[in-house]
Amino acid sequence: MNEAAYGALRASAALWVGTSVLITNQRGQVLLQRVTYRPTRLLPGGAVDKGESPAQGAARELEEELGVTATVTRGLALDWVSPAGRTTPPAMKFPGELLHVFDGGVWDEEQIAAIRPAPGEIEAVEFVEPADLPALMSPGDARRALSALRARISGAGPAFLEDGLPIAPTVLDRVGALRTARARHHFPFHPVPVPEDLTVRQSWAWTFAPDGRVLVLLDPDTGAGCLPGGTPEPADHADPETTLIREAREEAAAELAGIRYLGYVSDADEPCARVRYAGALTNLGPVPVDPSTGRTYVRILATPEQTLLFFDWGPSAAEQLQAVHQARVLLGIPKAAHQPVTELADSTSW
Repeated sequence: MNEAAYGALRASAALWVGTSVLITNQRGQVLLQRVTYRPTRLLPGGAVDKGESPAQGAARELEEELGVTATVTRGLALDWVSPAGRTTPPAMKFPGELLHVFDGGVWDEEQIAAIRPAPGEIEAVEFVEPADLPALMSPGDARRALSALRARISGAGPAFLEDGLPIAPTVLDRVGALRTARARHHFPFHPVPVPEDLTVRQSWAWTFAPDGRVLVLLDPDTGAGCLPGGTPEPADHADPETTLIREAREEAAAELAGIRYLGYVSDADEPCARVRYAGALTNLGPVPVDPSTGRTYVRILATPEQTLLFFDWGPSAAEQLQAVHQARVLLGIPKAAHQPVTELADSTSW
């Protein structure tokens, strides 16, 4: 095959190239744009121009659509969108697309206030819960955005997708993390003992492995995350620490040491206390069936910062995180570096 024929062959297999940017606020909600030309919401982004790299295109689209100057350098996902994976008019002759998703970072209130949507194209910008993406975006766009968000949280590197689905799913993809509503507990945190007039309704713990990561349980049916712990039972004799130890064994086959009280959160609509502890993991047995729910939770290790992204705890999240790290220091455990989430399917001792 001569050079001209080879070039013609490659040109006949040409694909579109697109780019987009995943941006979240400090609560873990995703920035979406309501545009004039489509009924569904979109991440910021668009087509890559001739002679432009995908990263350059992403930065250009941020400036054109949001009025924001930024440099994007970290990729989260690369999606092969097949001709059948997108609904387009036949006259468009859509050949398929390679769509890049870049990490736009976590924006604070000042960055959000600086957004200037492009008039005539962007009707509005909003931050939405991850679980709401499928209702607001096209199916392929929602799958891609959730896959990119899980890749960011997991920290195992960019996800390679086909029509929005990872070709090598991580544990977060496998259980569908963030596809259902996160637990929304916008409750004040009190780093003091529980008042005598408040009933303890819940006892949870941040349980540390020696590398500074904590144990998180993922519901296999919904993908929802929770910390080890649960509701007091009569056999606990109104002792929240006893509740915690029993629940950690039942849910996760986890044995704890050095348990430290952190404080409690209060709910104005239901006067009660939900206590929080920290402790060191010493042993994990075989994955158990939780006797109270009948579920077999998926056990993962994640940094405390990664863990917070599975919940919507509002303003008190930062206070709880500070208390968690103070307890970690007292337990003599190092701060975990950002690293991929790890599934704990087997028994482990430390």
